Amino acid sequence: MGVSLAGFESLAVVEWDRWACDTIRENQRRGYPLVQDWPLWEGDVRIFDWLSIPEDIDLLAGGPPCQPFSMGGKHKAYGDERDMFPFTVELVRRLKPKSFIIENVKGLVRSSFANYYQYILLQLEFPEVTRRQCDTWTDHLRRLQEEKTSGALHVNGLTYNTVSTLVNAADYGVPQKRERVFIIGFRSDLGIEWSFPRPTHSYDALLYSQWVSGEYWEKHKIPKSKRPVIPESLETRIKKLSGQLLPLEDSAWRTVRDALMDIPDPRKGAAKEFYNHGFQDGARIYKGHTGSPLDLPAKTLKAGDHGVPGGENMMVMDDGCVRYFSVRESARLQTFPDGYVFHGSWTETMRQLGNAVPVALARRVAASVAVCLAEIEIHKLIRAKRWNAA
Repeated sequence: MGVSLAGFESLAVVEWDRWACDTIRENQRRGYPLVQDWPLWEGDVRIFDWLSIPEDIDLLAGGPPCQPFSMGGKHKAYGDERDMFPFTVELVRRLKPKSFIIENVKGLVRSSFANYYQYILLQLEFPEVTRRQCDTWTDHLRRLQEEKTSGALHVNGLTYNTVSTLVNAADYGVPQKRERVFIIGFRSDLGIEWSFPRPTHSYDALLYSQWVSGEYWEKHKIPKSKRPVIPESLETRIKKLSGQLLPLEDSAWRTVRDALMDIPDPRKGAAKEFYNHGFQDGARIYKGHTGSPLDLPAKTLKAGDHGVPGGENMMVMDDGCVRYFSVRESARLQTFPDGYVFHGSWTETMRQLGNAVPVALARRVAASVAVCLAEIEIHKLIRAKRWNAA
């Protein structure tokens, strides 16, 4: 959805999860504009007819399964049959896209995966340096390293200039602390210079609005008598912020309270104007599952494969009690529009949301890629006009 909002038109939307596909089909049936014309194909990405997609497309975007690298998984990486990075590289080699956007979990960059992460990046940089039948992945890594240092393929072969960045979604206006790795690549022959978009929101700006200007509490109509006390651990940091002559340039991190300020409490009955906003009972605090405070971005929404369905997807209310986020509230935290309906049981819908990329973050990244590609086309047109004029 973020890629669509950035102006790209999809030639194929490939998804293996039945419930996620049902959600897309349901929204297509309802005529939801962003997804209405998506050419959806349900099934294994490895058996899709990729010959139906032409070479030299503008963008290949996707997220290989995160389970081989997730902090909560078995950490098998290359030993996990769900590792789809090899096929991702194969797709880049086949389609030769002008650019690609790949997203995955923070666990991908942990120290124990350092060599394999380098291996992934080098494969994406040199997709035509394929793995031989007798090669282990470490053998292949050594050949890729040799290729990079020799510089031979940079002249004639298919190569990509890649940038990998660990991003906190909260820094881009998403009301959730969600750290993810983005790998962006541009085909080398295009000569594109690109860097990851600058963060627009910050924790310091939130602290300033809460504890220096008080603007945050005033916006939410919380009287001084009911405002929390400044945490002792933040006193020095806030004192430093108080000494600034001007407010910070960045916008404040968006909090749970910000995201949900105009949506009714689901415990008071279903609100007909909000889809998927039913109350789910049974939330409780236990080790590792303490919920998200109202006045910070939410903790990372999880897919719910472990423990309570929906993982730790709870909010801590003003009175200290906890309750589960409704599906609609979770969708707000992932920046899905309110008109987008989720299909399936609570467990299945929360799994879809926990596996999703925040729409606003995806849009920001895809838009920055789109601008670079558009500039290339504009320069081609200018050169063509000059040639014709000559």
